[in-house]
Amino acid sequence: MTTVSTSAVPSNAECRATLTDGRTLTITASRRPRANRADVKCTVPNAPAIAEHMQQVVRLARHTEPRLDSRDQLVLSMDITPSATERDWELAAVLADRMVRGLHPARPGMITTAQGHSDAWHTGRVIGAVRTTAPGDGEGTLQITHLGALLGHADPSAAISTVRTWFPLHSGGINDTLGWVEVSVFPLEAPAATEEDSIAVPGLDLTAQQEVKQTLTAARHFDGKGLSRWRSVVRFGQPRFQGGSYQLALVMADRLARGREFVPRGRIIASGCSSAWHAGRVDTVDGREPKLELIFNQVNSGDRVLLPKDWQDHLPHGFAAGLRQKGASLACIDKIGMI
Repeated sequence: MTTVSTSAVPSNAECRATLTDGRTLTITASRRPRANRADVKCTVPNAPAIAEHMQQVVRLARHTEPRLDSRDQLVLSMDITPSATERDWELAAVLADRMVRGLHPARPGMITTAQGHSDAWHTGRVIGAVRTTAPGDGEGTLQITHLGALLGHADPSAAISTVRTWFPLHSGGINDTLGWVEVSVFPLEAPAATEEDSIAVPGLDLTAQQEVKQTLTAARHFDGKGLSRWRSVVRFGQPRFQGGSYQLALVMADRLARGREFVPRGRIIASGCSSAWHAGRVDTVDGREPKLELIFNQVNSGDRVLLPKDWQDHLPHGFAAGLRQKGASLACIDKIGMI
């Protein structure tokens, strides 16, 4: 594999995008020692929401990179502010981030303009175009549908495993439903410096993100084969919830994505948490009765329901038989890996 020498990697890089009103937006990326700071910092004049979105885009696009190096902090900034509804600057942000880290070619005097966006940056898919102007080479435009095309590579989404599981969201109202959590994993060529650095959880507040990262890190300790091998992106269908009863569904989605569990015919629906995921232990959660009713009403044929072992002696009469009649299966467990 060809590696980029440190001296060849620029300390600053620029990529441009054309806004719908005709203005040219320049995104500048600079690299500096991380020093316990965030891996990516973004600034946009008077638009913190756009800066936060740019940070998410860059972090998710990095999911498709086979190597993870978190020693540097990348600072990205826009010189002007796009409208809140514009998104075609996203590809320019991704390219600026890659150019300053030596992952996308940027010769002296080259001007790069990119237009494109994606709803699934963590898979590398994008609809866009990249135009370059360089001394002696004239101008060239490349239409792309995935980030691998920038270097003539295959679609990176082929190497990404994505699994979704469900868990009961109970608040005591008409909005009670089965929420989903989705885990996407991409194999790393070299071990990550820290497991938590390799996990992205867009859309959740910092406290919830940390809980998700700690849960996955501990659960991977249990099976002994998960640490430092994956880039991971965790997404929730409903990002606003309380409590930790989603944890068992999260752990199962992660294990399925990494090939550590058998795939059920239908969905996995799970409720459970743990204070010792590193030991594989599954603990009970609150709200047993309404959650069981919610699961029973929404279960389908082929679904696999996983509940804490402590619930087994408190299941409503006929609950297990009713699930079987609907074509679903049930397991009350106190440990993962034995399902």
